[in-house]
Amino acid sequence: MVTDEDKVFKALADPSRRQLLDVLFEKNGQSLNELCELHDMSRQAVTKHLGLLEDANLVVTKKRGREKLHYLNPVPIQQIYSRWIGKFEQQRLVALENLKQALEEDDNDQH
Repeated sequence: MVTDEDKVFKALADPSRRQLLDVLFEKNGQSLNELCELHDMSRQAVTKHLGLLEDANLVVTKKRGREKLHYLNPVPIQQIYSRWIGKFEQQRLVALENLKQALEEDDNDQH
């Protein structure tokens, strides 16, 4: 069974897809033509990568006339961060706070 999280990791595993996300981060709401101009890939390849990003919910689209605009959806990345990175960051912050307190206590003891 493929979970939503698996789809996100698969989508982020490819450098071309990460580059598309970076481009959308810089300028959100781009058409397929705009995205193709910025990449050294065929239109078909960009379309395939965008499809995988959409399937992972990292990119959402909105129709504007005959164009389909692509927008970065950062929510799945935030969820990955919260589950896989944030909990480890919290431990580092606690360790740094403990170190700071220990150094301040040591400094106070020397005076």
